[in-house]
Amino acid sequence: MAKVCEICKRNKKSGFNVSHSNKKTKREWKSNIQKIRVTLDNNEVRRINVCVRCIRSGKVKKAIG
Repeated sequence: MAKVCEICKRNKKSGFNVSHSNKKTKREWKSNIQKIRVTLDNNEVRRINVCVRCIRSGKVKKAIG
């Protein structure tokens, strides 16, 4: 199962490696998904998969301790 951010649903993206001769081969970029302890709205602490962009932007609040 692929890792997906549980806040913004971010997952892997696909595209091509392009060589100097313009030859294209498939590749994918994986999101930086971390499994962290988060304090939810009802003061419940849970471990969820969250991308680093959601952590940095303050969409989730890390649990203390």
